[in-house]
Amino acid sequence: MTQAESSIPAQPVVPVERQAASRTKAIIACLLGNWFEIFDFAIYGYFALQIGRTFFPADDPIASILSSFATYGVGFLMRPIGGMVLGSYGDRRGRKAALALTMALMAVATGMTGLIPGYSQWGIAAPVLLVICRMLQGFSTGGEWGGAATFLVETAPENRRALYGSLQQLSNSLASLSAVGTALLLNAVVPPAALEEWGWRIPFLVGLAIGPVGYYLRMSVDETVSFKQSEPLRTPLREALSRHRPELFTVFGIAVGWTVAGYVFGAFTASYATQTLKMPATYGLTALIAGSLVHLTTVPLIGLQADRFGSRPFLIAAALGFVLLAWPLFYWVSTHPSLPSLMLMTLCAGVLSGTFGGAAPSYLCTILPTRVRYVSLSVGYGSAVMVFGGFAPFIATWLVAYTGSAAAPGAYVVACAAISLTTLLASPVIRR
Repeated sequence: MTQAESSIPAQPVVPVERQAASRTKAIIACLLGNWFEIFDFAIYGYFALQIGRTFFPADDPIASILSSFATYGVGFLMRPIGGMVLGSYGDRRGRKAALALTMALMAVATGMTGLIPGYSQWGIAAPVLLVICRMLQGFSTGGEWGGAATFLVETAPENRRALYGSLQQLSNSLASLSAVGTALLLNAVVPPAALEEWGWRIPFLVGLAIGPVGYYLRMSVDETVSFKQSEPLRTPLREALSRHRPELFTVFGIAVGWTVAGYVFGAFTASYATQTLKMPATYGLTALIAGSLVHLTTVPLIGLQADRFGSRPFLIAAALGFVLLAWPLFYWVSTHPSLPSLMLMTLCAGVLSGTFGGAAPSYLCTILPTRVRYVSLSVGYGSAVMVFGGFAPFIATWLVAYTGSAAAPGAYVVACAAISLTTLLASPVIRR
């Protein structure tokens, strides 16, 4: 066992029934809250076209979608800042308090997004307010990923940390699936003109309504044993930056390829299928649902196996898979545009992303000490998303326009997955 592993203390000896009930309550509260956060953040991407036309009017539909994706990326600029502030708060005051705060912030930002009048009513004030709401969403999400991963792994029994950590990604996948399903349903039942005028606002307003429920659930759970037994630092961010930079860079490097693949094969795919490949909107959304279902199945299976064999081999396999397959998949779907080829691409991506998701949370938690775990995960992961992942749909769209090749987004995924693979080959080997 490494020094980092020993920083996650075993659970205290208490009655089995009480411990199991406490864990179940904590897991439900964490996963429901995580679902809410990711759904609210992801749903924006699936209505990027309608949002672009509402807030960024342009005669050229490509210009409109680029403007909307640029705003989509602005939310990611705030993720490292949110990670610094909320992650430090979580390492000083507790995981529970920080996660409840992220929930409240997300509910406000999401609800306001659905209420802002369009450019035709408010002029330039409308897109400015949209950007502010997106930044607040990004700030909130910046404290969510690291906090949820930390909370789940610290709550887990010693021999089930990878499985518990994978539940966060299971929740993420359910949130993405819910977002895709919501988009598919609204596209099917709401006329196109109504969808563009007001229909896209529905999921944002629903997010505002259910936010208080998630806040209550998170405030009602017990704090993790690891945090209770630690001695919180006054400045955990300074400690992380000064004494744990190698671990921070490991989190960052692993997250690069993982997040870029997720956003390119996720949010970008729906727009790519309609705008670049000229497919019906339902094709892209249907393929995304299929990929999400595969991801949903893969994540816990990998989590179980990672508890037996270690997480690092699975992470290396996932990164290598994206290096080898990302460009051929995009090339195939661009030269043979059809629903089956699009589904092949999303299914393969679902397996590889699910492998990342099943193994990464516990591994990243394990290499970090308790006192800086929340902030280190949040800053490292959020920085990777900001630099590489958040603007991935924008970059992928630009690459298609600049190169004239519909397969170009695959090259971006390959380059970023290579960064993750290199990082993993140099990362610590955790002995089980």
